[in-house]
Amino acid sequence: MSRGFYIGRFQPFHNGHLSMVEQIAEDVDELVLGIGSADDSHTVRNPFTAGERIMMITKALVDSDLVTYAVPIEDLERNSVWVSHVQSMSPDFEVAYSNNPLVIQLFREANIEIRQSPMFNREVLEGTEVRERMINDGDWEALVPEAVVEVVDEINGIERIQMISGSDSDVN
Repeated sequence: MSRGFYIGRFQPFHNGHLSMVEQIAEDVDELVLGIGSADDSHTVRNPFTAGERIMMITKALVDSDLVTYAVPIEDLERNSVWVSHVQSMSPDFEVAYSNNPLVIQLFREANIEIRQSPMFNREVLEGTEVRERMINDGDWEALVPEAVVEVVDEINGIERIQMISGSDSDVN
């Protein structure tokens, strides 16, 4: 049995993330989704709490055959111990998935196999695009699974991101 690890901020969990999970599912039996920046919320870059992101992921993947675990990973300012921090918060895994150059380097230095996907850069842009559409009353729903639309509605996420975007200097 093999278990992979995929870290993202999932702000929100969108169709790019979903297709990445579907790709990874061809490689592994189980997948840990690390919720990055778990301690951050209510900013334009990170509008949703770790708990809200776990709801999004759990509901979006409810029909998947892949066994998944969503694990909050708080930010750590010391990159040299970041992999140990991740491992302390996560079930054991054999392979990590990322295209973030820093994440790749840190896992390599820890002698953990890392696999890249051509999807990742598109995903980063997609997350920003989803949030911008939420702020500007655009069609963000087309970019996320239906389950995520339901969670965002339940938590009044659009009102939240629109309110904080008016007062928040963290606009990237």
